Amino acid sequence: MNNKTTNVLLLLSLPPTIQQQYLEGVRQRFPDLEVALIDHVDKIDPHLESMDILIGFGPHLRGRADEVFKKAGNLKWVQALGTGVDNITDRPTLRTDVVVTNIRGIHGVPMTEAALSAMLALSRDVPRLVRNQDRHHWGRWPAKLIDGKIVGIFGIGAISEVLAPRCKAMGMEVVGFSSAPRKLDGFDRVYGRDEIVARAGELDFLVLLTPYSKETHHMIGGEVFSAMKPTAFLVNLARGGVADEDALLTALQNQTIAGAALDVFVQEPLPEDHPFWSLDNVLISPHTGGFNVEYAGQALAIIEENMRHFLTGDIDNMIFRVER
Repeated sequence: MNNKTTNVLLLLSLPPTIQQQYLEGVRQRFPDLEVALIDHVDKIDPHLESMDILIGFGPHLRGRADEVFKKAGNLKWVQALGTGVDNITDRPTLRTDVVVTNIRGIHGVPMTEAALSAMLALSRDVPRLVRNQDRHHWGRWPAKLIDGKIVGIFGIGAISEVLAPRCKAMGMEVVGFSSAPRKLDGFDRVYGRDEIVARAGELDFLVLLTPYSKETHHMIGGEVFSAMKPTAFLVNLARGGVADEDALLTALQNQTIAGAALDVFVQEPLPEDHPFWSLDNVLISPHTGGFNVEYAGQALAIIEENMRHFLTGDIDNMIFRVER
């Protein structure tokens, strides 16, 4: 493949310094490529006919993915910058000959730390501490402990296999829910994900890590929330569509569950007028679970390996290919 005529588009709705890290990283490694950067999918139109390679996060295509793939006649490869490939492989307009790869193996530690920090923040009511600090108010209450509590991890993969033993080290009992139940180190028990309603009442925390798909759409809904303890918390680090947001809002408003830490939403950014913002028992973060200062460098190493294979036509040896 003649890499002098290969056009690469980076779609990155990220802070400018991180965008530049990706842009300069690709350009330095592959100076003969034509590399462009846009920060929003609405700026993609001038690039649709020419781009051979698209690098970005599936959620950043939201609202225009079908149109993009329909019009991108020269597109040959999509490198997703996350593990999830929703808004990419689930789009019917994406041609079957387009290679799709994702990023794996770098999310376990940051997502684990995000889950642990969320559980600790909810149990110690850190949002209330911050609100009190803003008001210069001295208020004290006894913290809840995560030691001795039961955490359910919905979705077992590379991330949960890092999270589970660290939860155990914190004194927690760990229950897994998987489409393929099996015995795993770090888990006390593993159930089928279709058992979540029956087992939800056992849990003090429910952490969502499963990929979003038609099968997992709204899998965590009103039945699950009604079955959970009124003292239990939800932590969603998966995708917004895994949880039924309307049912979750009702459960939080009615205190059917004690609270939630939400990092992902059906609509991102979360609209300013969304009722989640106003709930005292909700901790909101802007899809930053795996986002960390080392991520771009780790992702660029994977992009570099795949790019070298792609440019020499060695498609079979591209890593982390997503089968469709």
